[in-house]
Amino acid sequence: MGGINPQFIMLILIVVVFYFFMIRPQMKKQKDQKKYVDELKKGDKVVTTAGIHGKIADVADTTILVEVDNGVKIRFDKAAISLEASKALNTPAPAKS
Repeated sequence: MGGINPQFIMLILIVVVFYFFMIRPQMKKQKDQKKYVDELKKGDKVVTTAGIHGKIADVADTTILVEVDNGVKIRFDKAAISLEASKALNTPAPAKS
C-alpha cells in the first residue's frame, strides 16, 4: 500500500530521457543561434536559411543588409541567418596531404 507505483517511475524516467536527449540540446542550439546572430558585424560572411551567400554590409536592430554581388544588397531579418552554414563557410578547409 505504501510503495511507489512502477508505472509512475517509468513515466518519470521517460520525461527525464526526453529532457536530456531532445529538449536540452534544442535549447542549447537556440541559445547558440541567438548569440551568433547578436554578434554579427559588418564584413562577416554569412549564409541565409534560403542558401543565399553574402557579406554583411550593414547591421540594424532586427535586420541585416547582405551584399550578395558587387553593388547588389538584400535586407534580411536576423533570424534568416543560418548558424551552421555560416560557420561552415567561415571555417577554412583542411589542408590536403
